[in-house]
Amino acid sequence: MYREAHETAGSRKIDDAATPQEPAAIDDRISLAPDAAPSGVDEQSDGKSFRQSFPVRRPLLDRRTIVAAAVAVAVVAGGIFAADWWISGRYMVSTDDAYVRAHNTTLASKISGYVASVPIEDNAQIRSGDVIATIDDGDYRLAADAAREKVATQQATVDRIGRQIVAQAATVEQTKAQMVSAQADAKKTQLEFERQQTLAAQKFASQQQLEQAEANRDQAAAAVASAQAVIDAAVANLDVLKAQQQEAARTRDELQTALAKAERDLSFTVIRAPVDGVFSNRAVQTGDYVQTGQRIASLVPLGGVYIEANFKETQLARLRPGQPVSISVDALPEHAIKGTVASLSPASGAIFSLLPPDNATGNFTKIVQRLPVRIEVPAGFAAQGLLRPGMSVVVSVNTKPGQIATATLASTAVAAEAAPAAH
Repeated sequence: MYREAHETAGSRKIDDAATPQEPAAIDDRISLAPDAAPSGVDEQSDGKSFRQSFPVRRPLLDRRTIVAAAVAVAVVAGGIFAADWWISGRYMVSTDDAYVRAHNTTLASKISGYVASVPIEDNAQIRSGDVIATIDDGDYRLAADAAREKVATQQATVDRIGRQIVAQAATVEQTKAQMVSAQADAKKTQLEFERQQTLAAQKFASQQQLEQAEANRDQAAAAVASAQAVIDAAVANLDVLKAQQQEAARTRDELQTALAKAERDLSFTVIRAPVDGVFSNRAVQTGDYVQTGQRIASLVPLGGVYIEANFKETQLARLRPGQPVSISVDALPEHAIKGTVASLSPASGAIFSLLPPDNATGNFTKIVQRLPVRIEVPAGFAAQGLLRPGMSVVVSVNTKPGQIATATLASTAVAAEAAPAAH
């Protein structure tokens, strides 16, 4: 019985060898040699019972099938990647040298004095016109009051001179009336002189009467000249008073300017926010003495943030204003932000540095420069205050030809609108 089982196993071994299989499958099918039979097996036992005690292992999944499946998956994935690259990937221009920026406002004092209060807490959201800090206004209030009193005094002087002008004008009219009276007397004496002269020629009047008439005529003429001199003096005095009034009025205007400056300095004792933003970077505390122009704090308008991306000069060939931008913020990975290219810098950052490079002398090594590109952030997202200046971002600009053409047409339309206005 044992010999029959051995022969049966041997025949199965030969059949399996005739069929091409993987080495592992062949190794799994191991037949028992006659001398390797278990000690507990009887030679006369049934071969079927022996096979049930030691079942033959089936072969695993064919390795060629696994390799073929892996190759098919790789081909499909490569095809998807290639299609995506051909459709959109080849038009994307990206950089991670990009940061959030904002037009930060530095709040400073326009006057000197002691800080009376700083009612705003750090990192507080404030509105335009809110009080940021106050400076002791005692000295400035006194200066404004003194300037106001000087203006009032000078205004009284202007009014007094004005009344003098009115009185002098009346004097001028009086002298003119006296001039009319003197002229009437002169005319009367002139007629009397002519009559006496005629009578004296006909021997009807004495020489004494003729001489008296002549003297009266001369006195009347002198009175007319005197009245004219009085008129001239009165008119001159009137002109002097008018000049004095004008001088006093100009002095009053100067004092009013000084008053306006004093009141302006007084208003500067209250420092207010010029724009909406977040109060931060406080530099003074209550009781500190500040000088003119000294920084008080910073105001960050989070609603007006934008992205400044520094692209290599080799990436700028297809960049145009108006192209869509995908913005990925390191601090906000869950947000997908869509921006727009606003403008390109007219020069590289090196040109605007304190010591711009000069390659006209010495050895030269070409270095790829970077130019800042401004990217606008949607106003709705910026208003949420999630983007903070200084955050690093990754931007990808879609430079598809159709979108470049759209941006170019938009730029042309803007230029066409601006041309008539310039003319």
